[in-house]
Amino acid sequence: MPQFETVAWENRKDLFARWCEGETGYPIVDAAMKQLNETGWMHNRLRMISASFLTKDLLVDWRWGMTYFAQRLIDFDEAANIGGWQWSASTGTDAQPYFRIFNPVTQGEKFDPDGLFVKKYLPVLREVPLQYIHKPWGMPEHIQEQAGCKIGFDYPIPCVDHAQRRKLAMALFQEAKDRHAKTE
Repeated sequence: MPQFETVAWENRKDLFARWCEGETGYPIVDAAMKQLNETGWMHNRLRMISASFLTKDLLVDWRWGMTYFAQRLIDFDEAANIGGWQWSASTGTDAQPYFRIFNPVTQGEKFDPDGLFVKKYLPVLREVPLQYIHKPWGMPEHIQEQAGCKIGFDYPIPCVDHAQRRKLAMALFQEAKDRHAKTE
């Protein structure tokens, strides 16, 4: 949609690199990206979660993610890829920037309730108790030791705070909408 063509993406290359490598500190996102990098494929739900995270949490232009997926997906389809990224980024014809900000923790809990997918692609988290599998940074130190997974050493601390970034993303979309309204 025209009002969202001027979203002020941060486009931090360091955060983009962490996303590409599956090192964001959010297990469902990281496992999805590891799967893509290892197999060239990713389930549609994981595509949405990963795209939402890149655009709404990391505030990276959707075209960066679209290009990365185009290079990696074995089932790449240009129209589907572009449409999916615009949908997730809330910049396309059906823009819903206030509803399409997926919480990576709740998405993991809902779509990988037993943590099996996360544990498959993030072996460092295999011994993490289920209650912490989608938010390992919440593990007390003694449980980190028992699980053999020290957060910040064996597995990264989250690179951003989802709640804060959600608010910032909403503000950036509102600013773009306001700018567009002034030019009409």
